[in-house]
Amino acid sequence: MPEQFQLPPGFPPCATYLGVWDVVRKRLAREPLAKARGYQDGYFSFNVPGGRCETCKGDGAETIEMQFLADVTFGCPDCAGKRFVGPVLDVKLLGLDASEVLALTASEALAHFAADKLVSKRLGPMVEVGLGYLRLGQALNTLSGGEAQRLKLALALSDAPPGGLVVLDEPTAGLHAEDVKPLLRAIDRLVTRGDTVV
Repeated sequence: MPEQFQLPPGFPPCATYLGVWDVVRKRLAREPLAKARGYQDGYFSFNVPGGRCETCKGDGAETIEMQFLADVTFGCPDCAGKRFVGPVLDVKLLGLDASEVLALTASEALAHFAADKLVSKRLGPMVEVGLGYLRLGQALNTLSGGEAQRLKLALALSDAPPGGLVVLDEPTAGLHAEDVKPLLRAIDRLVTRGDTVV
């Protein structure tokens, strides 16, 4: 793992980085109302025109660049920060529309989608390393260095096959001692299931 967390282009939300949003988009597209309206999973994407708010391009906010001052960011006036346009938000997955899913914390989403193995596989490590308080829609560029490091670690842990070799390079860099505790529990769990952790 590189020492410095590399942000993907466009500062996507945590859910996209972890691969959770791909799963949720497909689930939303399978809902009866989405099928009736012809919404494919791309309608629930931030990168594809159609369902996203075109004013903010699915970011939920707009940023004004200031030449000699810090940039100013404010909620999108057209979608009110929901990232998607009205008709797409009519589609519900387990009682929640796309913007409501993104507003959930990782812990809330893990509980809400407990029966969904793919969602649980992606979110479980995030909660396990102590990031359960982050919202799924939180942009990566708003994370602290320690949060970004643990999020990258959560992605690596969710992809690690049982009985595999997990090599971590300075996984505690930038972490407070209290933040290291859940990380160590996650590593202990890997060892207990038969993984080798270096």
